[in-house]
Amino acid sequence: MVQEYQSPVRVYKNPFELIMAAYVRRFPKCPLIPVFLDSEVMSETHSPDGAVTVTERRCMVDVEAPRLLKRMAGVDYLYFIQRNTLNRRERTLHIEVHNETFSSRVFVRELCNYTVHPENEEWTCFEQTASLDIKSFFGFENSSEKIAMKQYASSIKKVRFVCKQITKYISMNLRWGFSKRQRRCTSEVCYVHSVDIMRPLLVGVGRGLCVTHDPTSRHNGDKLDADYIRRYLGDLTPLQESCLIRLRQGLQETHKGKIPKDQHVLRFLRSRDFGLEKAREMLCQSLTWRKQHQVDFLLDSWERPGLLADYYTGGWHHHDRDGRPLYILRLGQMDTKGLVRALGEEGLLRQVLSINEEGLRRCEENTRVFGRPISCWTCLVDLEGLNMRHLWRPGVKALLRIIEVVEANYPETLGRLLILRAPRVFPVLWTLVSPFIDENTRKKFLVYAGNDYQGPGGLLDYIDKTILPDFLGGSCMCELPEGGVVPKSLYRTAEQLESEENRLWADAIYKSASVFKGAPYELLIDIAEVSSVITWDFDVCKGDVVFNIFHSKRAPSPPRKEAPGATPLVGGANLPLIDRNWTLGQDYSKVETALACREGESVQGSHITRWPGFYILQWRFQGAPACAASSLPRVDDVLASLQVSSHKCKVIYYTEVLASQDFRGSMTSLESSHSGFSQLSAATTASSQSHTSSGISR
Repeated sequence: MVQEYQSPVRVYKNPFELIMAAYVRRFPKCPLIPVFLDSEVMSETHSPDGAVTVTERRCMVDVEAPRLLKRMAGVDYLYFIQRNTLNRRERTLHIEVHNETFSSRVFVRELCNYTVHPENEEWTCFEQTASLDIKSFFGFENSSEKIAMKQYASSIKKVRFVCKQITKYISMNLRWGFSKRQRRCTSEVCYVHSVDIMRPLLVGVGRGLCVTHDPTSRHNGDKLDADYIRRYLGDLTPLQESCLIRLRQGLQETHKGKIPKDQHVLRFLRSRDFGLEKAREMLCQSLTWRKQHQVDFLLDSWERPGLLADYYTGGWHHHDRDGRPLYILRLGQMDTKGLVRALGEEGLLRQVLSINEEGLRRCEENTRVFGRPISCWTCLVDLEGLNMRHLWRPGVKALLRIIEVVEANYPETLGRLLILRAPRVFPVLWTLVSPFIDENTRKKFLVYAGNDYQGPGGLLDYIDKTILPDFLGGSCMCELPEGGVVPKSLYRTAEQLESEENRLWADAIYKSASVFKGAPYELLIDIAEVSSVITWDFDVCKGDVVFNIFHSKRAPSPPRKEAPGATPLVGGANLPLIDRNWTLGQDYSKVETALACREGESVQGSHITRWPGFYILQWRFQGAPACAASSLPRVDDVLASLQVSSHKCKVIYYTEVLASQDFRGSMTSLESSHSGFSQLSAATTASSQSHTSSGISR
């Protein structure tokens, strides 16, 4: 079992040399940190010019653990080895720590770095990574891990106290006459005997001093700053900070920099109780869904039907006492049956998605206005007028579908749900929908029957009296549609609704494809002009695949006479384009090195065509033989593989063919030869519509 930790960047708002001069005063031991008992220098070396000092130190640490466990282990204290490299010329301090005690059973490793702030040389940055690997500990592996986590959490509570100690030393150094002129290579000031106090087991109490500075600044671009986290994301425990940073780093690797905003990533972590793998899986699925349906462009591209403006009785109304945006829905006054018959299930779904997207924007705005993190909103639902008409089966079905989509893609966006004037029929509706609502979300529901909301513990505890809507007894005018019954003349036939629903999502430029073991998915592109640019952008939603590009002068059988451009195979059978009698190198050739793609990866690239003819883009199940594309009876394999879900992958993709003069990238940098695929986002930005996630991404 391995526990990992990654810290955010923490900042000393003082020069590097001043921090080092104050830092050395904590050793060989510090009375303010009782777990750190003593330390001794084992070796110390200096570079010829005196700029670099390498110090090895043996540290003794007292760990809070059950007495029985200590007796079984036969030790009272733990020993750790530190190797510290101080480079005065580069103004860096690199710390490597590992345990000496129980190293064959428990391995602790920590790396810390003090560096100069990239934007202000008078400031100092600190960050750390650590890991705890318990291989064998007398059968107490789980208990030992819990003790380590408890010790770590306890140590973190002492950080502020230790920071005061550092601040005290800094003040003393200033009184001693430390000046900036002494900074560069004055050994009396820069010399450091040791480094950060050893963190017991996982990490310990000697973390960097957290000093307030510009919260919008980032350190080295992709690293989170500790004060930024506190200002814009809220107070997180060290392990929660670590989960956020590690998830962001994983997304940087797989999604090529197109990652969502930190607030959005944090919502998925919270929804999975900071379970890293579960949150990553859920978030990657949601990012794929957003990309496929272009949800990031919904607010700017979707034209809201006039019918909703007249009959959808919901809207935004100021904010609650916590600064959260407030959305009011008068569900009891809404003709849900009429809206479903007139708009269809997909039409209502888009309306709800637009509300959620607008809610994300308002949360960001309120965060700036109120100066504190606001990541969710409050919803007030007035049920006055709710009756059996609202329990119409197709309407309930549409509601359940909406709940499913929102739960999967907007977790932890609802801060509180206030349900007012619930009638007797409400328990029936609640029985139908509650099983589909996440347990954490259900805890945020407050239900008031009749006029119970008017007394103590009611609505005024959450909403200021000055903005209480007039229909709830307040004096604030709430300009919501009055609702009413949708005229039957606006109803659509089942055929019209089906056609409309297909059209709503058919506009998505990304197509879905299934890849089976032994039956790759292939896409035909007919190129008439040499030096045309084939661009692609695809996400691997499930499984691992291998991406190939082939060229053939022969048309696949049967010949295709469609206009030049990408032409997907019809149906889901993955019928072969490359004839199984063809020979690689003779009938067709590979024009790019195969690219292995893992589940969750987002891949963009391009290829400049050298010859006219037929190009075949192929996604193949990873693990199948290299020649499977041309040697196996694929239809039979598909039928067999349908029974084995582990032999199926899924991708969504978009391809476009551009003339060389229309391509915005550098032609020299895009030449493929044998260098593999060109991972260039410029290939897709040259398309008629931008495909980056502008809504929730940076």
